[in-house]
Amino acid sequence: MEAQNQHRTFGRIVICIALIVLCSSATCQSRQQAPHSNLELSSSDTRLVEAFNWAKQQAMEYVFDGDPVGPWYEASLPGRRAFCMRDVSHQAAGAQALGLSKYTHNMLRRFAENIAASRDWCSYWEIDYRNLPAPVDYKNDQEFWYNLPANFDILDTCYRMYLWTGDKTYIEDPVFLNFYDRTVTDYVNRWDLSVNRIMTRKNTASPPPFFRGDPSYEESRRDMELGVDLLATQYAGYRSFAAIQALRGNKDSAKMYLQNASEVKSLVNSKWWNPSEKYFYSYLDNNRQFQGRGGSDILYRDVADDGPRAQSALNALLKQTHTESASAVEPRSHYAEILYRYGDPDAAYAQIMDLSHPGRERREYPEVSYSVIGALVNGMMGINVKPSVSVEELVDSTHPEMVVETMPQLTGKTRWVEIRNLPVLDEQITVREESRSTVLMNQGKSELVWQAAFAGSFPNLVVNGKSQAAHTETRYLGHSVTLVRLHVPAGASARVEVPR
Repeated sequence: MEAQNQHRTFGRIVICIALIVLCSSATCQSRQQAPHSNLELSSSDTRLVEAFNWAKQQAMEYVFDGDPVGPWYEASLPGRRAFCMRDVSHQAAGAQALGLSKYTHNMLRRFAENIAASRDWCSYWEIDYRNLPAPVDYKNDQEFWYNLPANFDILDTCYRMYLWTGDKTYIEDPVFLNFYDRTVTDYVNRWDLSVNRIMTRKNTASPPPFFRGDPSYEESRRDMELGVDLLATQYAGYRSFAAIQALRGNKDSAKMYLQNASEVKSLVNSKWWNPSEKYFYSYLDNNRQFQGRGGSDILYRDVADDGPRAQSALNALLKQTHTESASAVEPRSHYAEILYRYGDPDAAYAQIMDLSHPGRERREYPEVSYSVIGALVNGMMGINVKPSVSVEELVDSTHPEMVVETMPQLTGKTRWVEIRNLPVLDEQITVREESRSTVLMNQGKSELVWQAAFAGSFPNLVVNGKSQAAHTETRYLGHSVTLVRLHVPAGASARVEVPR
């Protein structure tokens, strides 16, 4: 993230020293009150257990209570005692697994409540423990740091956290709703981000030390007019907003923003695609020339058309894993999650091991430990919470079920893995997986809908010892996935496996 920008290094040092001197006693108090996570993992794979144990301990060291901002966890450079919009968005999945839903909710709401016309519908990029904009990133409402993907990132994260927690304040609280509405209207208009203007917009980001209106999360270039990551995040934000509108019964609005998302995706897959060399560009420079090769940003948001385009982006990502600087942990933190999603568990596993090994450069950056937890849960074990229908179908659905999906993506290094006390939908579950079988225990007080999925195509799956007709569908890059859906009562467990 901004950690590598030399023009802010001195400011960081001054701020961090001041905070340490002034607030050491408050820090001790906050750490004493930090919660304990009940999340546990065991496995035949000792390296995996070591990676999990390190990531859990490291992540929980960044959790605080008792400060003016409310419950929070560090999501910026360690020592700042602050959290920024990008990092919170990208740490939220791991935080949810660790049982930190109220912390994430508080931080997301702090960003939502600070959207303001005086800041051109930006929020505060980074908020500190005092519930103030972090001084290193903010001077006044005209001079502050801001990356334009941020509003869409927060919007998308709020929807994802609604799915995981079932907390209706994410889709009912006027503070959140105002943030969503302002983001997809006033924010888009102010910064010329509509599809018919975004390719001709002028980068009006303010000069150093603040880059108010930076059109990308890539902060090392000053010759950029537009980054493909902004478009990709906007696509995800529009789809999440459409889903929220559908859940709220605003069907016409939901359809409109699904159409907006479709137009953004079409733009990325046409204008940003090099048809002769068959790769995506990563940014548009200030001479209006496309540059670079896009990979992780495009896949992270699923904006690439499936097939050759998505495969090209995946190839670019795989190449990047071998050539990128070891210090670039911000993007690398999410490679495992992407690689699991696109069906390369061996490469994903290698990324987890790389990020978590002792002595690894910058592994203390909070995003690393939280992302390792997220990748293990959402990627390797394939545990995710989703509506029973697609976003497109959600528009015409009245009461969609929320399903807990599992899909093991274990390699030869991991014979079995078990995660215990995982929070989902205000309940907890335990999941044990082998490559061809999954057991789910519902530890909560309410029935859960379990969607047990396995890579590959099979006519039947075995549910609690009995063969049952299964459904097969095609997901990323044409990979087949076979699944069954069943209800698991409170306190009960069920087993699903691939026939031998």
